[in-house]
Amino acid sequence: MAEILALVEARLRTALGEPDARAAVTFLGTDRIEVLRFIDGDIVRYATLGMSAQPMSDPTAALADPVKGPRAELVLSVRGGLADTDQVLRKLAVLAASPQVEGLIVAPGASLDVGEPLWPGAPFTSVLVAEGGGLVADLELDEPAEPVRFLPLLPMTHNEAAWKRVRGAQELQERWLSQGTDLRDPLRHSVTLD
Repeated sequence: MAEILALVEARLRTALGEPDARAAVTFLGTDRIEVLRFIDGDIVRYATLGMSAQPMSDPTAALADPVKGPRAELVLSVRGGLADTDQVLRKLAVLAASPQVEGLIVAPGASLDVGEPLWPGAPFTSVLVAEGGGLVADLELDEPAEPVRFLPLLPMTHNEAAWKRVRGAQELQERWLSQGTDLRDPLRHSVTLD
């Protein structure tokens, strides 16, 4: 586990630079989850470290495989200086612990909801899990372990989350793209939905 997390942190540093801050959260019955903060000009990136220590497993499986299964870490990018986005640290740790706590398999296209604003004044309580591989490349592990995927999180307003449940993740992402939505704006309004 420690070896995997060391490799994950090295991959994050290679892709995003040196973290300027880190916080750790431990929930009862779970492994420690850290959240690292990286500054890149006016963009602040938060990345979890610890979610990939154990593979995610099907909650209906009789026995969790200690090696096989998808592994992931979460990455959130926002414009700095517009809101107190550092308050998202605990919420990201909660989302990263959800596979251990709730038996969730976090994958692209999924919605994750924390039930309260991601940071003070945020119009978002949920995120859309996007496809990984762009900002931080997948980290290959020795067989039979699956690679660690670094999944971007895209904040969604209540209306967008409801629309996504009906129309799907692909249509919501196409709507954001067609309207030129700045998904890094921590105070943005919902896109026009019909």
